[in-house]
Amino acid sequence: MNELILTIDNVNPIVLWGSNNEYFEVIKKHFPKIKIVARGSEVKVLGDENELKQFQIKFQEIIDHIDKFQSLNTNDLGHILGTSVQVKTAEDSVAGKSSGGGEPIVFGPNGIVVKARTANQRKMVDSISNNDIIFAIGPAGTGKTYTAVALAVRALKNKEIKRIILTRPAVEAGENLGFLPGDLKEKIDPYLRPLYDALDDMIPAEKLKVFLENRTIEIAPLAFMRGRTLDNCFVILDEAQNATDMQLKMFLTRMGPSAKFIVTGDVTQIDLPKKQQSGLHTALRILGEIKGIDIIYLNGDDVVRHKLVKNILRAYGDIQ
Repeated sequence: MNELILTIDNVNPIVLWGSNNEYFEVIKKHFPKIKIVARGSEVKVLGDENELKQFQIKFQEIIDHIDKFQSLNTNDLGHILGTSVQVKTAEDSVAGKSSGGGEPIVFGPNGIVVKARTANQRKMVDSISNNDIIFAIGPAGTGKTYTAVALAVRALKNKEIKRIILTRPAVEAGENLGFLPGDLKEKIDPYLRPLYDALDDMIPAEKLKVFLENRTIEIAPLAFMRGRTLDNCFVILDEAQNATDMQLKMFLTRMGPSAKFIVTGDVTQIDLPKKQQSGLHTALRILGEIKGIDIIYLNGDDVVRHKLVKNILRAYGDIQ
């Protein structure tokens, strides 16, 4: 019996092996003739030479995928292994009975499957069924905006609402709209780019273009919400930490009888002038006990960007 030892120093074991080791079990079942032992950053594989070669090739493809995308899901694993992978964990059995759990939220173009990838993202998916306003609060990279947009797109596809409205304050550190070139739309669009990027992953380009043109999906700065009643729609306020008390109160009171609101923000990245208080702090303090409003806090465990992002946030003291 031959032995192969591989190291995974630069790979997050949780991403590689999955929650509760579900991906590890899938890989073991795909290679039944070899023995796989994983301890820390070392993977020891015992078996026939040909089997070990096949395992090493597939394992490297998995590592390369994680290195490129910083994620791995059952569809990715099935594609790499050349088989259909069905993974259902105990966690999925409980969460899957709710509005999403570990199941896909929405299927995007080019085979993209958008789903909650962390426990607190799944809380967002579950909570939207029982609450009409959700506050999703957390540092950069925790997927709060992306998950919110996915929930809005799902509601639109399921005909639960007629429109999606995405908004955010046009406030950025050290910049001013008046200094940017172009007309008002050209000045505003860079501030709203993260919302466009999320939509690109979830709706085919041509269909998205039509939705934007006929205002089925509207993306606008927060100031444009004043005086409106937002009904039969799914509304997301992004970067809410940059809204003042009056702006956030104005936004929340736009809510019509058949609307869902998600407010996302990062209280560690406030770009308002020093003399202005973030309205998000006030809202979190006074609204948390109201029935129908849920506050979900995301943390370092929810960071789904590049593996260095978590270390950067930790260095800046944004997470523990």
